[in-house]
Amino acid sequence: LGGVWPQDKERYDERAPVNAVEQLDCPILLLQGDEDKVVPPNQSEQFYLAAKAKGIPTCLKMYKGEQHGFRKAENIEDSLNSELYFFG
Repeated sequence: LGGVWPQDKERYDERAPVNAVEQLDCPILLLQGDEDKVVPPNQSEQFYLAAKAKGIPTCLKMYKGEQHGFRKAENIEDSLNSELYFFG
């Protein structure tokens, strides 16, 4: 998001995806590793809940043991199949 936390909190708030949910109206698929240190899982969970509260069709899939890039073959395959189903 750019900047140093907490000194640049305003920039973080301004750029945080969860604060832009009101601008969205399309279905959303979130694929998240439960050990992600770049985008902590709670951020995806907050985004998911905010989108659901707005009535946006939303799916959150949490991948156990994965980080910010999926490494396990079964999770890569599942995430790709999820994308195919989502866009299909």
